[in-house]
Amino acid sequence: MKKVAGYPDSLTDKQFHYCPGCTHGIIHRLVAEVIDELDLKEKTIGVAPVGCSVLAYEYFDVDMHEASHGRAPAVATGIKRVHPDKFVFTYQGDGDLASIGTAEIVHAANRGELISTVFVNNAIYGMTGGQMAPTSLEGQRTTTSPFGRDVKEAGFPIKMSEMLTELDGSAYIARVSVHDPKHIRKAKKAIKKSFEIQLEGKGFSLVEVLSTCPTNWGMKPLDAIEWLKNNMIKTYPLGDLKTPEGVE
Repeated sequence: MKKVAGYPDSLTDKQFHYCPGCTHGIIHRLVAEVIDELDLKEKTIGVAPVGCSVLAYEYFDVDMHEASHGRAPAVATGIKRVHPDKFVFTYQGDGDLASIGTAEIVHAANRGELISTVFVNNAIYGMTGGQMAPTSLEGQRTTTSPFGRDVKEAGFPIKMSEMLTELDGSAYIARVSVHDPKHIRKAKKAIKKSFEIQLEGKGFSLVEVLSTCPTNWGMKPLDAIEWLKNNMIKTYPLGDLKTPEGVE
């Protein structure tokens, strides 16, 4: 009998710790499936910083390195330059990448570092209690914006992917979501393309994945999915934002 699905070889058997309804687990599986399909397990080094992604090294069955908050791109840069034959990726949240790590990701992209970044955007600080993040939507209520984000005081939601497309060193930038099966398949396709871009030496790549945080949004999991569909995608449109010439 032909096997059509199975547990990814590049994931450990440790049970996920993420809150019910959180889509980090889906994203982990997609990353692991792509690593398996590209036969990268034995040459992969992942970097995970502080945040909900901090325990990724317990779930990916590949070499993993923990980085200080926001510093994953710098650590990944060092690893890739010392081991150019390895496949190197970072797994980062929005509170990490779009706040304390803004300079790190911008300069890694601008230099065209041959690393791939999976950027999980749930529009809030997840691990530390649901504070407003740089990506929180206008009017979004958080523990530090109980009346909603006021752009006059806190600025507008930062669109990291759009920013990075303007840098000459970035090769592939995409934004996807994992709120339903159709978009999960598209997300996997984008992650695979990102990884292939690195393998082909074309430059820096990043896939932003819109994700839910039911616990800190104060919603049931299904309501969180609907909120993402009806609100986040309006602020963060999906699709390939930048693709190298000749790559479909």
